[in-house]
Amino acid sequence: MRKTLVLIIVSFCFIGTAFSQSDSTNLMNLFANSGPKTVYTQASFKTTRIVLGQSVEMPAKGDMILDIQHHFGYINQGAYQFFGLDQATMRLGFEYGITNWLAVAIGRSSYNKTYDGSVKIKLLRQSTGAKNMPITLDYFGDMGINTLKPQDLSIHYYFSNRLVFLNQLLIARKFSPGITLQLSPSLVHVNLVATPADYNNIIALGTGGRIKITEHTSFNFEYYAMLNKQPSSVFRNSLSVGFDIETGGHVFQLFLSNSQGIIGQYFIPGTTGNWRNGDIVFGFNLTRTFVLKKPKAFEK
Repeated sequence: MRKTLVLIIVSFCFIGTAFSQSDSTNLMNLFANSGPKTVYTQASFKTTRIVLGQSVEMPAKGDMILDIQHHFGYINQGAYQFFGLDQATMRLGFEYGITNWLAVAIGRSSYNKTYDGSVKIKLLRQSTGAKNMPITLDYFGDMGINTLKPQDLSIHYYFSNRLVFLNQLLIARKFSPGITLQLSPSLVHVNLVATPADYNNIIALGTGGRIKITEHTSFNFEYYAMLNKQPSSVFRNSLSVGFDIETGGHVFQLFLSNSQGIIGQYFIPGTTGNWRNGDIVFGFNLTRTFVLKKPKAFEK
C-alpha cells in the first residue's frame, strides 16, 4: 500500500512538473509574441499598371498574370474611322512571380511589332510596426526589340539598332485605404534615333495615383514629363486617366490618353497627341491572374 501511495505521489509530481514546464514555455511564447509585429501595406494599386505605366504591384510568388492591352486611334477622327475604333494596336503579355520580391514578364505588341522582356524587383515595402517603412520602392527594367521592316531597304540595320530600353524607380506611398500616390523617375535609351541631333537618352519623371471609389472600383491618373525633349521633335508629355473595375481574378482598366504607344519606351518619349486638339485615344487593359503554384499554407 505504501509503495502504491509513493508511486502515485511520484507520478503526480512528474505530471505536475511536465505541466509546469509546458505552461512556462507557453507563457514565454506568449510574451515573445506580444511584441510589435510588422504589418505590410496591401493593394496600393489594383494591378501591376497604374494606367499605361508600371505600378509598384507585382504578381505573388507562383502567380501568372495574363495582360491584354488595347489602344485605339484618335477620337477626333470622326465617324469615318468610327471615332478611332477602326485603328487599333494591342499587346499580349505574361507576368510571373518568381518570388514575392522578383517578377519577370514577356510580351509582344503590334506597335512597331515589338517584343519585350522585363524584370521587376521589390527593394522596399511600406510597413508599420516593428519595421516602419514609409514607402514602397521597386526597380523596373525593360528591353524591347523593334522587328518592323525598314522602309529603306538599301540601308543596312544592325540588330542593336532595333533595341530600346527603359529603367525606372517606382516610389509609392499608400496614404489611406483610398489614396495612393507614386513617383516614377525614368530613363529611356534608344539605340537608333531619327537624326544625329536627337538624344539617345530621354529622362522623364512620371507621377500617378489611385483614388478608391468603391471596394472594387477606382479612378487612376498618370502623367510623364520629359526633362529633355528631342530638339527637333513634336513629341508631348503623356497624360492618361483611367477607371479600374475588379471582378474576381480579373481587372478591367478603361482609360483615355494622348499616347498610342503601349510600352514605356514608346509612350514616354514618343507621344504626339494633343489633348486640346482632341487627339485622345480610348483604350483598355485586361488582366487575369492564374495561381500556378499554391502557397504552402493552401496546399492541403
